[in-house]
Formats: sequence, C-alpha cells, structure tokens
Amino acid sequence: MEGSTTWFFWALLSAVFAAMTAIFAKIGLTGVDSDLATLVRTGVIAVVLTAFVVATGKWANPMTLPAKTLLFLLLSGLATGASWVCYFRALQIGDASKVAPVDKLSLVLVAVFAVLFLHERPAVREWLGIVMVGAGVLILALKR
Repeated sequence: MEGSTTWFFWALLSAVFAAMTAIFAKIGLTGVDSDLATLVRTGVIAVVLTAFVVATGKWANPMTLPAKTLLFLLLSGLATGASWVCYFRALQIGDASKVAPVDKLSLVLVAVFAVLFLHERPAVREWLGIVMVGAGVLILALKR
C-alpha cells in the first residue's frame, strides 16, 4: 500500500474519523461546557497518542528536534487548539450537519495558504474542486 496513493487512503480515513468526531462531539456536548469538552477530548488524544508512539517504538525526545521544527509544531498545536475550541463552541450551538461543512472551508484556505506560503500550484481541475467546496459552504451558510 505504500506509494504515491497512500496519502489518499490516510486522508480518506481522516475524513471518516472527522465525521465521527462531529457526531460523537455533538452528542457528548449535551449539558457540558464546550471548553471543558475540548479539554477532555484533548486529554484523550494525548494519552492515546503517547501510548501509540511508545508502543510502536517511535518515541524520541522532542527537545532534540531542530528549533524551526519545534516552532512550527508549536504553532500548529496552537492553531489546532484554537480550531477545536471554536469547532466545539459552534457544535454546541449549531447543527452538526451545518457546522461541519463550514469547518471544511479550511480546505479552501489550505489551498490558498499553500500557494502563498508553500509555493504549491494546484491544477485547474483542483481549483475547480476547491471553488466548488467554497460555493457549497456558502450555500449551506446562507439563510433561507
């Protein structure tokens, strides 16, 4: 399975788990503050990932990583945390079927940021798909 299409397999699994996350979170947020729920979720993730990294023999001292790597992983972690706090608040007050698609506007932003900061060049076909996702988000966000 390793090769040029392996990314698609993992990305597809990510989408499945992200969908499950929205449903489980919406149910779990009943009667609970969204920030507390985010903390519990984050604690579970930390424990599970620590066990996974140790069990697979991938543990290494993070302080031995290059400073640039640590900086960008720190920034990524801060962005993830901010995203989760906002996502859980939105889920608490909105419908999962509306919140999750708007959250996926991140796909459009990733494409734009990848062009600006990583100098990636999506093909016309890819831009068409990205624009369609953006249009879909707008359609879902508009009031009837």
